[in-house]
Amino acid sequence: MQPLAERLRPKTLENYLGQTKLLGDQGALAKVLESNYIPSMILWGPPGVGKTTLAQIIAESSNRPFFKLSAINSGVKDVREAIKKAEHQRFFDSASPILFIDEIHRFSKSQQDALLGAVEKGTITLIGATTENPSFEVISALLSRCQVYVLEHLNKEELIQLLDNAIQTDEELKKLDIRIDEYDALLKYSSGDARKLLNILEILVNSLKSDDGIVITNKTVEGRIQQTMAIYDKGGESHYDTISAFIKSIRGSDPNATVYYLARMVEGGEDPLFICRRMLISASEDIGLANPNALLIANSCYQAVHQIGMPEGRIVMSQCAIYLAQSPKSNSAYMAIKSAQSLVRQSGNLSIPLALRNAPTKLMKSLDYSKDYNYAHDHDNNFVKDEYLPESLENTKLFEPGDNSSERRMREHLKKLWGDKYNY
Repeated sequence: MQPLAERLRPKTLENYLGQTKLLGDQGALAKVLESNYIPSMILWGPPGVGKTTLAQIIAESSNRPFFKLSAINSGVKDVREAIKKAEHQRFFDSASPILFIDEIHRFSKSQQDALLGAVEKGTITLIGATTENPSFEVISALLSRCQVYVLEHLNKEELIQLLDNAIQTDEELKKLDIRIDEYDALLKYSSGDARKLLNILEILVNSLKSDDGIVITNKTVEGRIQQTMAIYDKGGESHYDTISAFIKSIRGSDPNATVYYLARMVEGGEDPLFICRRMLISASEDIGLANPNALLIANSCYQAVHQIGMPEGRIVMSQCAIYLAQSPKSNSAYMAIKSAQSLVRQSGNLSIPLALRNAPTKLMKSLDYSKDYNYAHDHDNNFVKDEYLPESLENTKLFEPGDNSSERRMREHLKKLWGDKYNY
């Protein structure tokens, strides 16, 4: 038997729930659909708001062939094969088939490039679905050829309507005596995700079946869901708590805890590139100059995961996370920029020494811009002991090398160059 969420997937816009800003009488997408001219588009919104369903309805209502790929398990070869099939489906002046790419943000640049020609020629009408900001995740050449439509979480009234409709119209559920006395816990665990809400309802119905009927309250939801589901809400408290525990485990040099929290996020469906971005930050904030290679490793991890996607990307993330956790730690670069920003806010935009100013015009040169500047490479050891800070900040110390082998060498080098100025 199909899951409840699949059985209740709407087939027409009349049965589609939510997104009134887009699909209401004056909605931008509604007007496009009325014109029967379907442009390539990106549907951007959180999980479970109906992006896939909407794409299927658009294809059905416009009487176009529909091809679907998932960015998680499709490569360039799959894209080209889908385009080839679409070409064979198009005859004379008929409308172009729709190629739907689920989670298009997980496509690499080369995969997205493979779509460009077909979109430009009109061989296909592309509909991409993404939970990430397309400005960052979709290449500009492809994004410029697509309309972007933003979908929103279903509101409380829409979610309650979804539950009531499920109980009243689903062929299996309407055979049962189901009563929902309280909705709060159901809505809390669904987090505006319609698919998750229907999955929770199905779990409850299967676990509470009895001759006396099924009564759903906040208490029954809390008890049953915690027993049967690993709750990981990518938009809520669990998301922030888990990534916090992950980063703190890296900072605390505990590889076991680090890889455990990584696994929780992977199993919970967290965006792998979000995890990679956090490791990039940690590589500078927590490891920094104690091991500059950490930043290179973290950046390589981000690029690799972006290229290969999941599930293989989890292996690369594990390698990177363990490397960061076991690495020596220093926050000296983080503390230096923090101190410098604080100083800038307190002192304002102080006058930059004339010798350090740019002098591209005669006027600037006449005002002594760049005059008396000592080019360091003209001096012994490529160094000259000049003052580079504004006059009122002379000898201010902002960078404090950490106590590790790498930064101890930096400390000695700076002391050798500057003497007392960098005598920590």
